[in-house]
Amino acid sequence: MSDDLFQAAGLDRTAPTPLADRLRPKRLADVVGQDHLLAASSPIGRMLAQKRLASMILWGPPGVGKTTIARLLAEETDLDFQQISAVFSGVADLRKVFDAARARRAAGKGTLLFVDEIHRFNRAQQDGFLPFVEQGVVTLVGATTENPSFEINAALLSRCQVFVLKRLDVGALALLLERAEALLGKPLKLAADARTALCDLADGDGRYLLSLAEEVFALDPPAPIAAAELGQLLQKRAPVYDKDREEHYNLISALHKSIRGSDPDAALYWLARMVIGGEDLLFVARRLVRAAAEDVGLADPTALLIANAAKDAVHFIGSPEGELHLAQAVLHLATAPKSNAAYTAWKAAKAAAGETGTLMPPKHILNAPTKLMGDLGYGKGYDYDHETPDGFSGQTYFPDEMPRRRFYQPTDRGREAAIKERLERWSALRARRAKDQ
Repeated sequence: MSDDLFQAAGLDRTAPTPLADRLRPKRLADVVGQDHLLAASSPIGRMLAQKRLASMILWGPPGVGKTTIARLLAEETDLDFQQISAVFSGVADLRKVFDAARARRAAGKGTLLFVDEIHRFNRAQQDGFLPFVEQGVVTLVGATTENPSFEINAALLSRCQVFVLKRLDVGALALLLERAEALLGKPLKLAADARTALCDLADGDGRYLLSLAEEVFALDPPAPIAAAELGQLLQKRAPVYDKDREEHYNLISALHKSIRGSDPDAALYWLARMVIGGEDLLFVARRLVRAAAEDVGLADPTALLIANAAKDAVHFIGSPEGELHLAQAVLHLATAPKSNAAYTAWKAAKAAAGETGTLMPPKHILNAPTKLMGDLGYGKGYDYDHETPDGFSGQTYFPDEMPRRRFYQPTDRGREAAIKERLERWSALRARRAKDQ
């Protein structure tokens, strides 16, 4: 590009190129952390070996190589690489891209259209891709950080393969640092613990790691920096957490399942992740109230009281003080004996009520406030349980047309063990009464 064109674009040819850009891989084989997709025996690797490339959605967190992979796919399949961003592009931009791709195809050249943040396009815009993908005018490679199941139209999704990119692990991040040192010809002046801490700060994002490394290179300290100093020199990255997106539901699911699995330490970890990410504490509290009834149940009836008390405390005193109340409730729920018997019984009872419709209660348990109702048999034969032996009459309370059903099956855990024992004794008394009649 000429100097005049640089100036017209508001660019300076002498401006330094970020380290992450200078280290962009030149071959797919150089992409780190995504061997499950790019190795010869992996899905994309097999496509390339067969000289074919299907339209695809690359789903993964920021800084793991989505744009780089798309560009290198175009190079290795001899397709013209065209890139647009759904954040900055509209219908007019798409029309220009498709017109150019159609002309290019007529000249015998294919087009790989890379759409960054494809989930930002609305439903109508996404539908606009369909004919061009179906006709092969473009090979679409969409990139998204959001779950395609929720953010990409089903019609477009059915015409693309979805590939999940992983956050970069410690080995991949360490390799990027080694490449940065080789490129610049000097070591990164970090102590071993600080090098590990730098990778932790990056949180799986290779681009962010190289930005941090670039700051350290620029500092050029006289001696290696220790981990304790690193946090003072570099700004800590804000946790990746979208309160109205998939991460919001992933972490609350992890919290709930850790409680159900009786793992207090994991449950506290997921609670901390949500709190640090800025989650609404009342949202967490509502899930704890649900878990108390659904997963602890009558094995520890106090769990529901504690969960509700934590919810009230959060509502009353807010954050950050309310966080401790949630932590205490999480620990109580995770360490409590577990039973979903009440939850299962309720679902079964609702199903039975739906099946049986409008059956009347048996007449002996109906009140008879008028003579007519008494003449019709309302209340006749009712036994007042408190005045019977054992305080238990053993009468039936189901509709006459409905055989007795058992919905609640208590476990032998926690307080439900005593409930189970009582129910078994009452069942035996009920059977004895039925036999005597």
